Amino acid sequence: MGLSVQVKSAKLKPTQTPGLKSLHKSAGLFSSLTREQKESIGLLQIGTFLEYFDLYLYVHMAVLLNEIFFPKTDPHTASLLTAVAFCSTYVFRPVGALIFGWIGDHIGRKPTIVITTAMMAISCLVMANLPTYAQIGIAAAWIMMICRIAQGISSMGEVMGAEIYLTETIQRPARYAVTAFLEVAAGLGALLALGIAFYVTSSGLNWRLAFWAGAAIAIVGAFARTRLRETPEFLEMKRQWLKKEIHETNLEADSVLGTDEGAQLNATWKEPVRAKTLVSFFLITCGWPFCMYVAYFYFNPLLKENFGYSPEDIIRHNFFLAFVSVVTNIFITYLSCRVHPLKINKIRGILGLFLMISLPFLIINSTNPAQLFLIQTFILIFALHDIPSCAVLISHFPLYRRFTFASVLWSLSRALMFAVPSFGLIYLGSYFGHFGLWVIALPTTFAFLYGVSHFKGLERKRNLYYSCGPSIS
Repeated sequence: MGLSVQVKSAKLKPTQTPGLKSLHKSAGLFSSLTREQKESIGLLQIGTFLEYFDLYLYVHMAVLLNEIFFPKTDPHTASLLTAVAFCSTYVFRPVGALIFGWIGDHIGRKPTIVITTAMMAISCLVMANLPTYAQIGIAAAWIMMICRIAQGISSMGEVMGAEIYLTETIQRPARYAVTAFLEVAAGLGALLALGIAFYVTSSGLNWRLAFWAGAAIAIVGAFARTRLRETPEFLEMKRQWLKKEIHETNLEADSVLGTDEGAQLNATWKEPVRAKTLVSFFLITCGWPFCMYVAYFYFNPLLKENFGYSPEDIIRHNFFLAFVSVVTNIFITYLSCRVHPLKINKIRGILGLFLMISLPFLIINSTNPAQLFLIQTFILIFALHDIPSCAVLISHFPLYRRFTFASVLWSLSRALMFAVPSFGLIYLGSYFGHFGLWVIALPTTFAFLYGVSHFKGLERKRNLYYSCGPSIS
């Protein structure tokens, strides 16, 4: 009996148990991280959490706050005004991307992150003290939209800056998980925003308290991020730039650089920007904003008109959806420790295609809020998301223009794919009903799969398309 027990116990050793072995292997990816790298990861994750709490605080309270800042109108006009308020957060992001892209590529990744966090704090302070439409008229709506524009630009610079920072600081394949976890942090921020929005609206508290809390959180985040150091790749790029200047002005170039190093510098700074890669990145990043809009906002009129949901009911409903999104992203992040991120994106894209084809039929045959919630859950699980491939996509841009290219294309995709569904589905729905979703959903899904296929080919050329291999710089 004793021998039998010993044998059984031996079978339970972690190195021989598949589940524990998987966990140990995943944990091993991060064992080589330095203390400074771990601190940077923590600061960026916390900062992203705080930033998205502030960004989504208004988004999820819009069903209540739009009635405060906009005049009361007929349902059709109210839908358009809601779309304008929602899209104002995203349509000016490309302008901000050009500004912060230049700052990120010429001054540094760290200053961009700190500046954008400070912008979020200022806009929250203004919104917390903004008079209502009843008090100052249409000026309230304009000021609110300006604040939302500032928040949208701020979040763009923050999320892209954080992804680039981690991509340039952490080695493969650990960088896949740490950049993907930024989306988990963002989701937790949105979840907290929904929780506070629900608590404030259901308990009858002043909605301004939530924005005061958001402003305080953003200020703390801005100060915390001043502890970050500049990325090694950016510092090396600046050093190479200085050498290039010396080489081009012929200030003892041969003695300083030598012929071989001068040629290497020219090759670095003349690295081509492939149009197909830029287009593929844009197509991939178009997927999530469409899925997010459909999952969180397309169903709101159905819940209000068909099932009598109040603004508080919708906020509670979306809170549970946000929880589903966070859990999904945690699982996807874990998978990225075991499977190449582009494989995950491809599988989600294919399953998402089948879901989009069946979506109108599922909505039409739904008879209660629980069925709608299940449909929304499937949309979030099979969403056309760029995570966990963010670091893979960014790494294929030339270092000296990485921030500009990534942020401009990312912001353009958000501006387009939040604006098109927000306004387009209002009119497509009036002509085609829920089948109008196909007009946007199917091209978006096929474009997403094409973009994933392109980057898969680039990774294979670099011999990096593996399941979970050793750390490669």
